[in-house]
Amino acid sequence: MLHRPLRRRRAGHHQRTGPTDPSPPARRRRERGSVSLLLATALVFAALAGYGVARLGATAARAAAAQAAADASALAGAEDGRPGAEAVARRNGAELVSFLQDHLDVQVTVVRQGHRATARARWLPRGVTG
Repeated sequence: MLHRPLRRRRAGHHQRTGPTDPSPPARRRRERGSVSLLLATALVFAALAGYGVARLGATAARAAAAQAAADASALAGAEDGRPGAEAVARRNGAELVSFLQDHLDVQVTVVRQGHRATARARWLPRGVTG
């Protein structure tokens, strides 16, 4: 029996043989489409994140609109009483759910698009500062 002389391998070069280590063309065939899958997953996560940010923004805008309606209603209530507060709340698309008056101070609570907001105001007659 003849023996073949052993060949030295160059550093960094590995021999690829056997079923567990496919040749480069076979590996490319097996991995085809993996970039598409990663891209689709990234797009789904980006869409979900965008949806979440949009929902948070819309909620914050509705809460701010409810607070603006409460502020305006409190100012109107300080000058014109409960009828003024109710009228301003209605014009701002809100419902007046609470009106408390303690001499010159007024506190109102309104609900607008499911958001509850409270505001206070003090009536000062014209010409009075302080």
